[in-house]
Amino acid sequence: MNDALTVTPRLYAATTKPRSSPWTILCDFDGTISLQDVTDTLVEAFGNDRCRELESQWLAGAIGSRACMAGQIAELRASPAQMDACIDSIDLDPDFADFVRHAHAHGASLRILSDGLDYAIMRLLQRQGLDEIAVAANRLSYRGDLSWRLDFPYADPDCAKRSGHCKCVQLSHCQRQGEHVLYIGDGSSDFCVSAEADRVFAKDRLHTYCLEQGIAHFAISGFADAIALLEQALALPLERRA
Repeated sequence: MNDALTVTPRLYAATTKPRSSPWTILCDFDGTISLQDVTDTLVEAFGNDRCRELESQWLAGAIGSRACMAGQIAELRASPAQMDACIDSIDLDPDFADFVRHAHAHGASLRILSDGLDYAIMRLLQRQGLDEIAVAANRLSYRGDLSWRLDFPYADPDCAKRSGHCKCVQLSHCQRQGEHVLYIGDGSSDFCVSAEADRVFAKDRLHTYCLEQGIAHFAISGFADAIALLEQALALPLERRA
């Protein structure tokens, strides 16, 4: 693995599933589909004290996730084979593949929006036979000599959270196209977008945030819950947008 590591984001790529519903499902990846955070796993395996300093600065609000992740990835030292082996150790929610089938059965399209690493996401999806799912995430590339780089094709200079991937921009695009959006997430990169989505499935920190902010949502602990709630969520009447 060398130049082939760089992958092209496919947010609006065609899927093999026909669309027969106005619903689009936008789904976070790290901690939502994956059971471990990919970047945290790589930093633990290949990072150093500088990576942990950047994490502390991000948690304190001194820097945004874009600066934190760019700095952490630049500090990693691993061969492509080592990187692949570490990525392959990460588990996905065992019910996610079944959820994808249920979503398509309801005529909804599904896309992954992540402030994580595109290559890792696509590799893990391919392992599950789910590589037809469109993905938008930060772009990981190998620079040689065990060093790595992260680029941000979905960053927005006006993003209030200084994220690497401004998910609110992607949500707004979908809604301008007349799509109704069910958003699924678990953490801080999902906070802003959850207030704008038509429906929200929230787990962990996102569930707590929605409770604190009075954002209507369905609480889930994983995709088994999401499967059970999907038909109900898509059938509820929608308020007309201004």
